[in-house]
Amino acid sequence: MAIRKLRYNDDPILRKKAREITEINDRMKTLAADMLETMYHDEGVGLAAPQVGILRRMIVIDVGQGPITMINPVIVSQKGSIVDIEGCLSFPDDGGYVERPEYVTAQFTDLEGRRCEVKGHMLLARAICHEIDHLNGEVFIDKKIPNEEAQKMIEKQNERLAKAQHKTLHDSARDEVTSEAFETPSDLQDVAVMKEGADHE
Repeated sequence: MAIRKLRYNDDPILRKKAREITEINDRMKTLAADMLETMYHDEGVGLAAPQVGILRRMIVIDVGQGPITMINPVIVSQKGSIVDIEGCLSFPDDGGYVERPEYVTAQFTDLEGRRCEVKGHMLLARAICHEIDHLNGEVFIDKKIPNEEAQKMIEKQNERLAKAQHKTLHDSARDEVTSEAFETPSDLQDVAVMKEGADHE
């Protein structure tokens, strides 16, 4: 394994669409291992191949529940909406608020060539969307919401989440609460190998 050089800011490769992976060979497995090493080294929760200069459709994610390597990932369903702080290893000084789905289901091929499905909630859903955007040449800075607008959206969503989950927000803490306060660890990651013929596409 090796730490690969990250691409930053105005690097044109970050705006290019990655190509589908048609063969899972040793080179692709090495890339996956190197991407995880690079992600952990830079303390990220996700990384896409274009961020290390490789225009291939591969992402790696670890939101604290163990690593997932996703080849040719596709989002097949999503629901809900959450505004929260988002950052990116390729834009280290440019974090901001972004609206993402609360729940996401994505399908992908793993390193063993098996077709898999992952269901993500909150942080994992956000990471999946963020990294798949990278594969399509899209970057989160184009989706940032101005802070004042985001704070109003967060206040409304926190009231909705608190009501839905029977939680009570204290007025003194209202401005400090974001969607992460409502994450349920068991909802963060659910990965399963799909049965033949079970594809949603």
